[in-house]
Amino acid sequence: MEVILSQLFNGLSLSSILLLVALGLSITFGIMGVINFAHGEFLMIGAYTAYVMQRLSSGSQAGTYFILSLPVAFAVAFLLGLVVEKFLIRFLYGRPYESILATWGLSLILQQGARSIFGANNVEVTAPHWLQGGIQLLSGFQLPYSRIFILSLAVLAIIGMYCYVNYSSSGRRMRAVMQNRDMSACMGIKTRKVDAVTFAIGSGIAGVAGCAVSLLGSIGPSTGQNYIVDAFMVVVLGGIGSLAGTIAGALMIGLTNPLFEYVTTSSMGKVIVFTLVIIFLQWKPSGLFSLKTRALD
Repeated sequence: MEVILSQLFNGLSLSSILLLVALGLSITFGIMGVINFAHGEFLMIGAYTAYVMQRLSSGSQAGTYFILSLPVAFAVAFLLGLVVEKFLIRFLYGRPYESILATWGLSLILQQGARSIFGANNVEVTAPHWLQGGIQLLSGFQLPYSRIFILSLAVLAIIGMYCYVNYSSSGRRMRAVMQNRDMSACMGIKTRKVDAVTFAIGSGIAGVAGCAVSLLGSIGPSTGQNYIVDAFMVVVLGGIGSLAGTIAGALMIGLTNPLFEYVTTSSMGKVIVFTLVIIFLQWKPSGLFSLKTRALD
């Protein structure tokens, strides 16, 4: 029972990380149709932001600086996302093959930049004292405070994104562009501005995910690449541009991956998950929740 509960809780924490990464990827892909292979590097930037904030802290301020690293990581990734969209992404709309190559090249540049600044070796982000330890439920099972914090962070991100999309004017413009870009432009919505803000928000959420990842282990220049493939699987499985689909896809991938890895091996578990996703997409290519658009087929 302790092993089952431990695997289940680890799967939930992995689902939270994948949800934070895939949330920005889903809205970016759903609105602009750009396949961004550099999305994982925004996660890496958020993780290094937490590391820098830790280096700036001292003594009892460590816990405060980690909390401050969340908005700082969002702001850094947000601003970098604006720059990338202005000078690279906006020239790749409607060109999927070029976007794959360009963003893959950008990911290599960002990884090499991280190696030049922080070194090739991984670094550690020490969790603040109030995230150390856990809740002892059974003799061999404990709920770590760090993973509970990650779950709470994912829930807050979902609530924040839902409120933004449904109750803010900029969020409603985002939904309009996602449903019908041409009609939105005719109604006076500046679609290019919506694209830039959407890409920046998606990048910022990935930066917050990087802070969460830094609590689980060491971070390095290739940290983002460890999650980008699973994040794409979550987006495709749940349905492009769907918040509910992203949540469902993250739960499915996050819970089944540790289970198969525990029963078999790490590599074989990923093979089984990939195979099941491929089989499912043969039956339902649009994913669990397909986006409804106001357009004629």
